Amino acid sequence: MKRFRFSLQAVAVLRAHHELKAREAFAAAVQAHRQTDEALALVRARVTAFEVALAARRQQRFSAADEAQTLGAYRQECSAEAEAEKVMHAARAVMQQRRADYLDAHRKVEVVKRLEVKARTRHRLAGLREEQAIFDDTAGYRFVTRRAALSV
Repeated sequence: MKRFRFSLQAVAVLRAHHELKAREAFAAAVQAHRQTDEALALVRARVTAFEVALAARRQQRFSAADEAQTLGAYRQECSAEAEAEKVMHAARAVMQQRRADYLDAHRKVEVVKRLEVKARTRHRLAGLREEQAIFDDTAGYRFVTRRAALSV
C-alpha cells in the first residue's frame, strides 16, 4: 500500500502558524484589557476616596481655599477616571477583535484538519479495497489451479 501523503500539508502548517500568532495576539489583548480594567478600578477607588473626604470635610469648618484645591484634585481624578474608561473600552474592542481573528484562524485550521481526516479515510479505504482485490485474485487463482489439477 502506498504511503499516505496529504496534499494540503503546507496549507495546514501555514494555518496552524497563523492560529498560533492569533492566539498569542489574543492573549496579549486579554492581558492588556485586564491591566486597563485594574487601572480603572484603582482610579475609581481614588475617586471614591475623594468623595468620602469631601463629604467628611463638609461636616467640619468650611475653608474656601481648601475646598477649591480639593475640588480641583477631585475634578482631575474624575477626568482620569473618564480617560481610564476610554482606554479600557478601547482595550476591550481590541480584545474582541483579536478574539474574532483567533476564532477565524481556528476555524480555518479545523477545516484543514477535517479535510485531512477525510483524505486519510479515503486512502485507508482505497488500501483496503486494493488488499481485498489481491485476496480475491489469489483465491480465484487457487480455485482455478486446484480445479485444473483435479480435472487432469
